[in-house]
Amino acid sequence: MALHDSIGRTINYLRLSVTDRCNLRCRYCMPEDGIAKFTHGDILSYEELFRIARVAVSIGIDKIRITGGEPLVRKGIIPFLQQLAGIPGLEQLVLTTNGVLLEKMAPELRSSGVQRLNISLDSLNPETFRQISRCGDLKFVLAGIDAAKECGFPIKLNMVVMRGINDHELMDFVNLATTSAVTVRFIEYMPAIREHNWQRLVVPGAEILARLEQRFTLIPLEQAAMAGPARNFRIPGSHGSLGVITPVSHHFCSECNRIRVTASGLAKGCLFAGDQMDLKSALQSGSNQLLASALCAIVDTKPDRHHMCLEECHHQAFSMSSIGG
Repeated sequence: MALHDSIGRTINYLRLSVTDRCNLRCRYCMPEDGIAKFTHGDILSYEELFRIARVAVSIGIDKIRITGGEPLVRKGIIPFLQQLAGIPGLEQLVLTTNGVLLEKMAPELRSSGVQRLNISLDSLNPETFRQISRCGDLKFVLAGIDAAKECGFPIKLNMVVMRGINDHELMDFVNLATTSAVTVRFIEYMPAIREHNWQRLVVPGAEILARLEQRFTLIPLEQAAMAGPARNFRIPGSHGSLGVITPVSHHFCSECNRIRVTASGLAKGCLFAGDQMDLKSALQSGSNQLLASALCAIVDTKPDRHHMCLEECHHQAFSMSSIGG
């Protein structure tokens, strides 16, 4: 069963947030003074999250990414993932993490049915990492990455590139992809929190590629089925690959295949759209048909594109951890 939006895009990908809590405070995710956290009663139960996932698959979703906040801080996450992995028709179950808790949890994640991990890693320098995350210790993340590799996980490392902060490390990250079988993805800084003069932090994808091409030959790779928005490349002789994600300088909205549901039950067709639908009433009704109709309505009203560019943005400021960016 194929699910299409109003302009004909196939929607087969659900980003499902299980918590707004995080054990880091990354500067591009939340303001320095933090955010108001959801109360326990605001957060959907695992039973409700599972119903959303199961109904989503029944209407055409075949890939689910578990996000947060940091999903590994929520108690009971492993049994929940095992439940999700058992949904008939779900082809891909993947998870995004900051890696802090990964060293101990990687084996359980692997056995639960999670197929791939995306790990946020914005610096290979301990002090720069601490400044970006405001409280993080790089050694825990690196140990988590090693543990995930040992468990056989395919690894994607996501680096949010920020001018004057970590963009001097681009070549260090390229070296990770040339010496090990990981995918490194360079992501443009997005003005989610609308930091003052945010444009100064954006390193456009074209500039990132131009810098890399001064040192390396980049061979474009064919886009895989159910892939995300990255433009992917391989360096001859390398073990891994590189990707560039350009939500600001060159949006990929015409190819967007996703919807998202927050940990509090708000469904959105676009990260930067103001429109959202509260699924709580459909969940409380007990009717899977109502829940399916609500999810289909989000697909039907998915905007054709966001309206953010290097010159301006019009969305209300939000924390990535509250939406599951």
